[in-house]
Amino acid sequence: MRVGAGDGSPSVPDPECTRWIPLPHSCLAVLGLPWFKETSPDLVRLPCRLEHVLRPGLWELARCPSGGRLRFATDSEFLAVRVRFGELGFMPNMPRLAQAGLDLYVDQRYYRTVYPAQAGESMLTLAESLPRQPGLRVVDVYLPLYQPVDLLAMRLSADAHVALCPPLLRCAPVVFYGSSITQGACASRPGLAYPALIGRQLGIDHVNLGFSGQGKGDLPVAEAIAEIDAAAVVLDYGVNCESAIALRAVYGCFLRTLRAARPRLPIVCVTPLYSARERWSDPDRSRLEGLRAVVREAVERERTFGVGPLELVEGESLLGTDDEDGLADASHPNDLGFTRIAERLAPTIARYVALSG
Repeated sequence: MRVGAGDGSPSVPDPECTRWIPLPHSCLAVLGLPWFKETSPDLVRLPCRLEHVLRPGLWELARCPSGGRLRFATDSEFLAVRVRFGELGFMPNMPRLAQAGLDLYVDQRYYRTVYPAQAGESMLTLAESLPRQPGLRVVDVYLPLYQPVDLLAMRLSADAHVALCPPLLRCAPVVFYGSSITQGACASRPGLAYPALIGRQLGIDHVNLGFSGQGKGDLPVAEAIAEIDAAAVVLDYGVNCESAIALRAVYGCFLRTLRAARPRLPIVCVTPLYSARERWSDPDRSRLEGLRAVVREAVERERTFGVGPLELVEGESLLGTDDEDGLADASHPNDLGFTRIAERLAPTIARYVALSG
C-alpha cells in the first residue's frame, strides 16, 4: 500500500503510536449525503434505487460525492485516511486537487488538501502534528468533487479521543440542485465550491446535487429531493437545458413536484449566471436570455401553488458583467467567482434557514 501526504512530503509516525478506525463508524458522521444510511458504505449522492431510472451519465455523476463531508471531534495529533479510487479521470479545466482531492478543515479553518498519486488503495496523510490543546477539535474532511471514492478507515494517534460533533446551527440541510457550477466546476479544491462556502459561512449543513451537463430537471430527482427534510432548496439548473423550449417543458413540473410534496418548503430559483460568451456571441446571449425568461415566468406562475416562500434570484446579480475575472473558462466560476456567488447568495439563504429554526 502506498503511503503519502498528497503533497510530496509524507510523514508517518510509528504504527505503534497510531490506531485505525474502520469506516463507516458511529463517531465519524457523514454529512451531505442524505441517503447514506441506505447506500452505506457507498458514497453516492442519490439513492441506489434510482440507478436504473436515471440516465447513465447522471448516475455516474451521482457516484461523485461532491458536498459530502466526514465530520467528527478529536484531539488526535495525527490524521490519515485509507481510501480506494478507481481509474482517475482527466478534466482540462480543473486540477486533480479538486477532482479527486480531500480537503481537511480543523475548527472551520483550512489545513490541507490531499489527493491520490494514482488509482487503487492508498493512505493519505491529512495532518502530521496538530498541537495538543484542551478539549476536542472539530474536523471536517470534504470529499472529492468529480471522482468516486471509497473511504476504508481513519488513522489517528493511539491515545486520541474521538466523538460525534455537536449539531450544526441548523440540522436541516439546504439542498442545492443544479449544473456543473453547483457541483463545483471550476473550484481549485472541494471546500471552495459555492455550496460548501455558504455552508461554512452560515454554519449549516448542505447537500450538493449539482450534475455537470446533467442537471436537466429530471422528475425522479425532484421526487428524491422531496424526501429530504430540507431547510430550503436552491434550484440552479437552467443552463443545462439545450433551449428555452426544453427548460420550459420541465421547470414548472419540477417546482410543482417539490411544492406538492412539501408545501411549506422555501425554494430559491436562480437564473443562469453571466457567461463571458454573452459579450461576444449573439447566439449564446440569446440562449441564456431565453433560459432566464423561462425561470422568471415559472416562478411567477408557480407562486400560486403551495404556501412556502418561492424566491427569484437573478444569476447575474451573483456573477455578472463586472465579474469576468471570476470565470475560469468563460462560463464556470473560479475560486474568486465562487466566493462572490457565496457572499451574494448567502443572505437570501440565511433568511430561510432562520425561518426553519
